[in-house]
Amino acid sequence: MANEVVKIEDGMGSVRIGDEVVSMIAGMAATEIEGIAGMSGGLVEGIAELLGRNYLSKGVKVEVGETEARVDLYIIVKYGERIPEVAISVQENVKNKIEEFTGLTVVEVNVYVQGIDFGNEDKKDEERKIR
Repeated sequence: MANEVVKIEDGMGSVRIGDEVVSMIAGMAATEIEGIAGMSGGLVEGIAELLGRNYLSKGVKVEVGETEARVDLYIIVKYGERIPEVAISVQENVKNKIEEFTGLTVVEVNVYVQGIDFGNEDKKDEERKIR
């Protein structure tokens, strides 16, 4: 289903929603959740970033059918956060936003935790090294 578009007939013509649009909505919805440090893009998206391309859909894979969507999210969670709670919040927000903005039914939101961001811990270590 990759790179397909959703076609909605409304009597006046058709509306087409591309996979990339659904990916961007999912990525933005995921990063709205407290506890998310970022998205993990994997090797291909990491190379694209090195080349100066920054995608809102980083760490998101979608399959879009005519009326429904499946989403895979690859996230990095902030240190100290309860991973299951963050993941469930991400699932709910992504599902709600996609359904609200596109009218698609989201049948699955899979969350893959790819890492933990220690954030301030790294900065504290750097400060100790400087002193």
